[in-house]
Amino acid sequence: MFTGIVEELGEIVATEQLADAARLTIRGPLVTSDAGHGDSIAVNGVCLTVVDQQVEGDIFTVDVMAETLERSSIGGLAAGSRVNLERAAAVNSRLGGHIVQGHVDGTGTVLSRTPSENWEVVRISLPDSIARYVVEKGSITVDGISLTVSGLGLAAEAATDGSKDWFEVSLIPTTRELTTLGTAPVGTTVNLEVDVIAKYVERLVQRG
Repeated sequence: MFTGIVEELGEIVATEQLADAARLTIRGPLVTSDAGHGDSIAVNGVCLTVVDQQVEGDIFTVDVMAETLERSSIGGLAAGSRVNLERAAAVNSRLGGHIVQGHVDGTGTVLSRTPSENWEVVRISLPDSIARYVVEKGSITVDGISLTVSGLGLAAEAATDGSKDWFEVSLIPTTRELTTLGTAPVGTTVNLEVDVIAKYVERLVQRG
């Protein structure tokens, strides 16, 4: 489990395409400071398992299965790509964001960025399959970042990814400086994870 509070910006060192998977080598000095084989680290919001750690201590390797490559933006990463990194939450720590599983529900596209003096509003397309789980002032995870939905709407025309629904999040200076979303240009594909509580409630109602 994670909280959606990004600990550091890491960098993809190398990628290797396997038969039905991919292997990523990632540099992240902070998240590897106490990481070992089998530990979970969220990479752009995707929970991945450390399979190797080099002696230098700042590089780790993860394997990504085909399903994850298809359902997330991980497959588009290349050497030099910057990624948001977060270690699994410790049971004795404060829950700074919200409950994040690291299981991507879908991807969206950055539609627009509206900067102001102290924050920036980012509009992102919302796939039809998960739109019902997103509410204004609720929580959503974008590339592993716990954010509050500041606006919802329906576009007159579908976005390039086929979505008509959109949501907005407001980025404070810290989020702009310390995460990939702070500099992601219009057209960037981002990983989305909705609040798991909403999915549980829907399931209970359906079976009630």
